[in-house]
Amino acid sequence: MRIAVSGVGVVSAVGIGVGDNLAAMKEGRSGVGDLTLFGSRHHVPVGEVKCSDEEFCRRLGIVSARPVSRTALLGMAAAGEALRDAAPAQHLRVGLVSATSVGGMDLTERCFAGFMSDETSGDVAVVREHDPRKSTAHIAAHCGITGFTTTLSTACSSAANAIIYAARLIANDICDVVVAGGCDALSKFTLNGFHALGILDEKACRPFDATRCGLNLGEGAGYIVLQRSDTLDKAPYCCLTGYANANDAFHQTASSPEGDGAFHAMSQALQMAGIGAQEVDYINVHGTGTPNNDAAEAAALVRLFGTEVPAFSSTKPFTGHTLAAAGGVEAVYAVVAVREGLRYPNLNFAEPMSATPLRPCLHWEQRVENRHVMSNSFGFGGNDSSLIFSA
Repeated sequence: MRIAVSGVGVVSAVGIGVGDNLAAMKEGRSGVGDLTLFGSRHHVPVGEVKCSDEEFCRRLGIVSARPVSRTALLGMAAAGEALRDAAPAQHLRVGLVSATSVGGMDLTERCFAGFMSDETSGDVAVVREHDPRKSTAHIAAHCGITGFTTTLSTACSSAANAIIYAARLIANDICDVVVAGGCDALSKFTLNGFHALGILDEKACRPFDATRCGLNLGEGAGYIVLQRSDTLDKAPYCCLTGYANANDAFHQTASSPEGDGAFHAMSQALQMAGIGAQEVDYINVHGTGTPNNDAAEAAALVRLFGTEVPAFSSTKPFTGHTLAAAGGVEAVYAVVAVREGLRYPNLNFAEPMSATPLRPCLHWEQRVENRHVMSNSFGFGGNDSSLIFSA
């Protein structure tokens, strides 16, 4: 049984919808800029989605006074687009696997500020939205999904792991169709946390560049629809042929210098897909722009591919690092890259790293042959995942 990708949906700093995202990347237009969603003492660039919560509610047809987190709104928009794109037959068993790290933190932060000045001002309805599973419940209700649903949270590999979980649900005959991906909104919690780690760049991030010094946080959502190939009514985008999750257990936030977790995730995904390393045509790398991440991922790429590392690039200079949503956003880009023959530019790259002098794609490329595209998502704690999409 083959697992096909029948629909895609994405919301990011460069646009709402797949079309807007592709247009921005073709033009080389980054969505990273000034922070406007909330006040902060940290003056760093971020990837904000250019849409207020109120506008999202209008777009999504939400008229209830019940609070909905920005994370959920982002997820509802992207998952809704993906499901409309797939349009699975009504008799099929449809599930949802959604990932998030911050959940309803944006609402919690607003509630907490009032609570600190007046302990009687807390709103229980708002506090309940904090739970990551609440965003999944909102997405399921918005999309009319009444089958299997669950929520994953494994830091920056979350959405990729949601896709892996979804594939297993189909392989084990629990679902026929699964909407899988992730969503995360910007919050003071994540901004302050990453600032404390000392890995935020005060300028636009530069993945794989010798001068890289940190990441730019972002927000967004990305979902793909996985479906049993024998239930399709139309030609799919591609198939999910390989996937793997590995953990190097090296450090709470840093990757091992040798890139052990990344190497094992990529090599095991290749093994599952039944292809050799030389058959990968393009890689959407994790590529955060931090000194540690890029050095470790580069080391893993060289270990696996040797002197013939495939064409690769990081799309995070366009979107910012969307944390739990990253694996979903970038899976959408990888899926479209297979069907449309695309390779995306790695913005802001100028000088290769000295230890591993790899050069990413610098320009938008189209009508290239992408038989197999790999998408990498590597998270805190060494939780690393790789996906392979094949024509």
